[in-house]
Amino acid sequence: MANRVAVPAEYKNKQAELKKSHRKSVWKDVRRDWQLYLLLLIPLAFVFVFNYAAYPGLRIAWMDFKPALGFEKSKWVGWATFIKTFKDPDFSKALRNSIVFNLLDLAVTFPLPIVLALILNELRYPKFKKVSQTILYLPHFLSWAVIGSVAYTMFKPSTGLVNMALMRMGIIEKGIPFLSEKWHWAGTYLTIGIWQCMGWNTIIYLAAITSINGELYEAAMIDGAGRWKRMWHITLPGIRSTIVTLLIMSLGRVMGSNFERLKVFDNTMVRDFQYQLAVYIYEKGLQSAKFSMATAVGLFQSAVGLLLVLITDRIAKSLGEEGLM
Repeated sequence: MANRVAVPAEYKNKQAELKKSHRKSVWKDVRRDWQLYLLLLIPLAFVFVFNYAAYPGLRIAWMDFKPALGFEKSKWVGWATFIKTFKDPDFSKALRNSIVFNLLDLAVTFPLPIVLALILNELRYPKFKKVSQTILYLPHFLSWAVIGSVAYTMFKPSTGLVNMALMRMGIIEKGIPFLSEKWHWAGTYLTIGIWQCMGWNTIIYLAAITSINGELYEAAMIDGAGRWKRMWHITLPGIRSTIVTLLIMSLGRVMGSNFERLKVFDNTMVRDFQYQLAVYIYEKGLQSAKFSMATAVGLFQSAVGLLLVLITDRIAKSLGEEGLM
């Protein structure tokens, strides 16, 4: 057996003193900024209650849960709820619509913030840049109820602002049913989603761009590189890891859907496309008091999302990227 190297007592004492001084420093910071730490408890409590405290309740996915009977007296049914849900034709329809629209959303809304961040980064007038960023960020803070009511007013076939403008310009002869015909609804739904989130999603990319060493741009300018070449050879490679990370996280949300966004654009004429998993969970699970079914579908979404994240993370690492984990 190899002889162990004896650690000097002086070194141990020094380590103990460093740990003690670190603890004192931490407590000193807490006492000094106790108001900030107190405020931090509110979001932490929110996350704990709604994200972790509900975990024991996930077992109702394997039960025929009745609220009047509670957890103890409700009957265990194993995987019967999952099997019944997967055989439901409405579930297949909702699953297909969710995957198709989320992939379309991803294909359009993921690259556009990158392009927008590159454009904003190249603006040379600070005031114009700030005003542009404010205008682009604003839609993110509007509720979907407000966005939906404004959209229905603007896109009415006969009296909507958009159709009236198009008819006056002679582009169309009669109003386009943007929100009352399923194919037009699909395009309008995706376009409004892009408008709502595109500006906000540029924030992370702009933050990543600011971390790029400015000397690289100066050297490129000395070598005669124009703006396009600087963006292509310096900016994009500099934010590549951020792009990969956000792409992995976005793929994990392919199975999800925004209930508020779907609900505000709901009408019977577009039901074939509007009926997605969030609507299915609400109508089949919550409105009909089938809480076990709602929980089973939610678990299915989470499991598939986690699997997609793990697979894409492994692929990213195999291609030489850092990945997410």
